Amino acid sequence: MEGNLNALTTIFTEFYYWVTIVMMFLIHVGFCTYEVGVSRRRNHLKTLMKNAMAIPLVTVTFYFFGWWIYFGFPNGPGMVPGGLVTAPFAEPWNPLMGTHLSGVNPGETGVTPADAALWHRLNGVFWGAFLLFSITTASIISGSIIERARSGAFWIVAVLIGSVLWILGASWGWHPQGWMVKLWGYHDAYASGVVHAIAGGAALAFLIVLGPRIGKFRPDGTPRDIPPHNVWLVTIGLFLIYTGFWGFYAACNIPLISPATIAGQITGDTWTATNIYLAPTTLSAITFNFLMSLSGGMMAGYIVSKGDPFWTFSLGLCGIISASAGNDLYHPIQALLIGAIVPTICYKLHYFVERRFKIDDAVGAVAVHGYGGFLGVVVAGFMLWGQPSSPYEGFAYINPLGNFAGAVLMFALGFVPTFVVCKILNSMNLLRVPAKVELEGVDFALNHEFEASVREVGTAEKATIK
Repeated sequence: MEGNLNALTTIFTEFYYWVTIVMMFLIHVGFCTYEVGVSRRRNHLKTLMKNAMAIPLVTVTFYFFGWWIYFGFPNGPGMVPGGLVTAPFAEPWNPLMGTHLSGVNPGETGVTPADAALWHRLNGVFWGAFLLFSITTASIISGSIIERARSGAFWIVAVLIGSVLWILGASWGWHPQGWMVKLWGYHDAYASGVVHAIAGGAALAFLIVLGPRIGKFRPDGTPRDIPPHNVWLVTIGLFLIYTGFWGFYAACNIPLISPATIAGQITGDTWTATNIYLAPTTLSAITFNFLMSLSGGMMAGYIVSKGDPFWTFSLGLCGIISASAGNDLYHPIQALLIGAIVPTICYKLHYFVERRFKIDDAVGAVAVHGYGGFLGVVVAGFMLWGQPSSPYEGFAYINPLGNFAGAVLMFALGFVPTFVVCKILNSMNLLRVPAKVELEGVDFALNHEFEASVREVGTAEKATIK
C-alpha cells in the first residue's frame, strides 16, 4: 500500500507541476500584450520581439547552468559549512536531464536508485516551473526600457538575471536549506524578494545607465506623461498576468509530501502540501490571500490614480507582489491591507523618483515589482515576527531584521551586477539605439533598412542584366 501511495503521489506531483507551467506561460502572453499596448505604434515590432526572444534565450541558458546553481549554492559564499553541494541530476550532461525511459543504470550516473526513480519522473517539471520563474524575472525588466534600449543589450541582461542572479538568490533564501533561512529566518514564500525585488533592482540599474526616452522631460525638468497607446491591450495583458500568477503561486508549493520526508520535523501521519521551505500550507490559504491582496491593490490603485486603468490594474499586480512574501501565513484581512497600503506607497515613490532623479520607467516596473517586492519582504518580517521559518530544528525564526537584510540583499543582487554590465555595454555603444532611430521609431528604421536593401539588390540585378 505504501509503495502504491508513493507512486500515486509522484504521478500526481508530476501532473501538478506540469499544469502550473502551462498556466505560467500566460504571464508571458500577458507581458507581450501589455508591453505592446504601452509602447507607441512606431515601436511595436521591436517591443514584441525583444520580450519574446528572452524566452528561448533564458530557456537554453537555464538548462545549461541555471538549474544547477539552485542546488549547488544553498550554503552561500561560506556562510554555513558544507561548501558547494553536489547535484548530478541538475548537470546538463547527466542522463537525468533528459528523456528517462532508456533504463539508465543509476550506478553509472553517480546517483542512487532512489534518486533515479524520483528524478526520472519529476526533474523536467521541476526544471520547467523554475524556468518559468526565471523567464518572468527577466521579462519584468523588458517593459521599463521600451522604445530606446537595444534588444541585444536586454537579452544579455535577461540571461544574467534569469539564469544566474535570481536563481542564486533563490538558492540562498528560497531553498529548504538556504543559508538566509538558517541564519536570518528569511521568509519569502511566494518570491516577493527572490523574483520581484531582484528584477526591480536590475530594472532600476538598467534605467539609470540607459537614460530617459527623448521628450520624456521638458527643458525645465518636469516629466511629460506618455500614456499607453492602447489601454485595451494593457488591460488584457495585465489580466493574463493575473491568471498566470495562479500557476506561479501553485508552483511555489509542493503539493503532497510525507512527514517522514522532512526528517520527522512535522509530527503525525497526515500528508500535506508545503511551501518552498517545506512548512505546511494549503492551496485554500493562498486562494484567500491571493484574491484579497489583488483586491486591495486594485481598490487602492483606483483611488490613488483617480480611476486610471493603467495604474489600477498595475497596482492590483503590486498588491499580489507586496503580500507574496507572507501569503502562506497571513490572515486574509492582513493580505488585503498589505495589498492596499504597499502599492499606494509604491505609486507615490514612482512619481517622486521620476521627478527627483529623472528616471523614465515606461511601465512602472521598478515601483510595482522592485519597491513592492522589497517592501513586501520587509513587512513580512514584522507581521510574521516569531513564526518558524522552517520545520527543521535550529533554523532562525522569522524576524524584522532578517527580512530587512534579505530584502536589501535581493535588491542589490539585481542592481549591482546589472549596473556594471550596462555600464560596459554603454561604453561600447551597445546599450541604446541612436537618437535618429529612436525619433523615427525602431520599426520604421528597420523597414527603411529593409527597403534600402531591396532597392540595392534590384539595382544590382538590373546592372547584371544590362
